[in-house]
Amino acid sequence: MSEFEAPKELLYSKEDEWVRAEGDTYVVGVTDYAQQQLGDVVFVELPEVGAEFAAGDSFGTIESVKAVSDLFCPISGRVTAVNSDLDAAPEKVNQDPYGEAWIIKLEATVDDPCAALLDADGYVAFCAGRG
Repeated sequence: MSEFEAPKELLYSKEDEWVRAEGDTYVVGVTDYAQQQLGDVVFVELPEVGAEFAAGDSFGTIESVKAVSDLFCPISGRVTAVNSDLDAAPEKVNQDPYGEAWIIKLEATVDDPCAALLDADGYVAFCAGRG
């Protein structure tokens, strides 16, 4: 398995999304591990602002030259913003998965929305167990 980044300040889902809490807002994107597995990203389907998702729901898709994959909501919440820059520049997912390539921002709709997420060490261990 190639090396990948998993910043310590983020939380992670087993479906390869990351979450960063910014006050009452939760920023979501795909991990460095995921973008490496996908290869060159050519399209990101974004949800509508205002859409609500439960943790584990598909909220869009990400398409690479190799495959189309679902994006899964890591927490239950309502979409407050989408990164429309990805419409014109989906390759940002490959270039800066933890920065410019955030995908959605959510307002949590449950208490303790991050309880089921992994810390960086847990996520790295989970990825290592994939083989």
